[in-house]
Amino acid sequence: METKVILDSLWVVLAAMLVFFMNLGFALVESGFNRAKNCVNILSKNFIVFAISSLGFLALGWGFMFGDGNPFVGLQGLFFLNGADNSPATGDAYTGVYSAISWTGVPLLAKFFFQLVFCGTAATIVSGAVAERIKYKSFIIFSFVMAILIYPVVGHWIWGGGWLGQLGMFDFAGSTVVHSVGGWAALAGIIVLGPRFGKYTRDGKINPIPGHNLSIATIGVFVLWLGWFGFNPGSTMAADPGAIAHVLMTTNTAAIAAILSATAISWIILGKPDLGMTLNGCLAGLVAITAPCAFVSVSSALIIGAIAGIIVVLSVIFFDRIKIDDPVGAVSVHLVCGVFGTLAVGLFAQDAITGVATGNGLFFGGGLKLFSAQLIGVLGAGAFVFVASLIVWTLIKAIMGIRVSLQEEIEGLDIGEHGNTAYPEFLTRKPGYTFLSNDAAVASASGKSLVQEGR
Repeated sequence: METKVILDSLWVVLAAMLVFFMNLGFALVESGFNRAKNCVNILSKNFIVFAISSLGFLALGWGFMFGDGNPFVGLQGLFFLNGADNSPATGDAYTGVYSAISWTGVPLLAKFFFQLVFCGTAATIVSGAVAERIKYKSFIIFSFVMAILIYPVVGHWIWGGGWLGQLGMFDFAGSTVVHSVGGWAALAGIIVLGPRFGKYTRDGKINPIPGHNLSIATIGVFVLWLGWFGFNPGSTMAADPGAIAHVLMTTNTAAIAAILSATAISWIILGKPDLGMTLNGCLAGLVAITAPCAFVSVSSALIIGAIAGIIVVLSVIFFDRIKIDDPVGAVSVHLVCGVFGTLAVGLFAQDAITGVATGNGLFFGGGLKLFSAQLIGVLGAGAFVFVASLIVWTLIKAIMGIRVSLQEEIEGLDIGEHGNTAYPEFLTRKPGYTFLSNDAAVASASGKSLVQEGR
């Protein structure tokens, strides 16, 4: 095996391991931003979602995404479970089957694993947005459908030789393929689920529901920040020192800029430097730079990150005001900033800055050509994912139900769904809720209508 293949393979596998480690970051962020009574449920969902999405991607998702087919879906090389050639490059048995990813010379299984962890990341984005009221089994079913069909179809359009890639859309590491896809799916889930009990009142008041542990949420963001150094630079899928160094710098620069701008704007609007906004600001900058990280300069990354930090704060406030209850801000971070990052390619790209011929963005004399392709990509991917997710969520709701009972939501999903709690030693005497057998009983006991309580 030649030295270049060895080095490329080591880099891709290392980067994939860093992306896999991001699952811990998501688990910590989501559990920290939610209440203690739902901590076990959040952690369990973050464990199960990677397993179930891996199975779906292994079975059909990979083939739909990277198999040769038509501009809309892959049709060859399905059922990866049958096995694959583990030789260098693409392997004789699969030459011409996965041609869209033949540009990188690492072994086929290394390519597969790197793309697998990206699929898992997209699926886990949904978990935090639908937290504290979704049925565990319903979430599992949706995650499987997302991994086997929704995510791979958009991935094929952009990375698998599909119509958006042919159109000239660029998404280096997944602002749209991973983050916006997860964000659109999450938004559809929130709409079908509705807000948490007690979040909104009839007169429009917002009842804040603070997370139980910002310490672990902060650790989680640090883990995600670290993982992003595999997520973005790893998408070179080759040990190219210049490209890796450039992507590392643009990624980190956008993150730090977003941290500062999110902190500043939240300080101005809310009167205090809100830690939750600062944490989501970091993630917003990382999401926004994911598409353009290899196509823009470091100075442009600074601007992109700063804008993303402002956008995410305004977005969190906006969605709260229109009663889209997102406990962790996943829609604002991944959908809104994913869209912005994808469009940023069309604004800030500089042709061949790391060797990729993108053409110049609008701000560098390229006109509207690249921006138009990016905009079409955002609209096309968004329309498909949102509608498909809405259909899947609605079918799950009709067939097996999607939301836990009101009593279980009040008492916490840890006990109701899993039969244990994350903090048993801290349990104190609580009011009994066992008499609450239906919504009417809650309304009677509280003296308020369910509409008043946000139901």
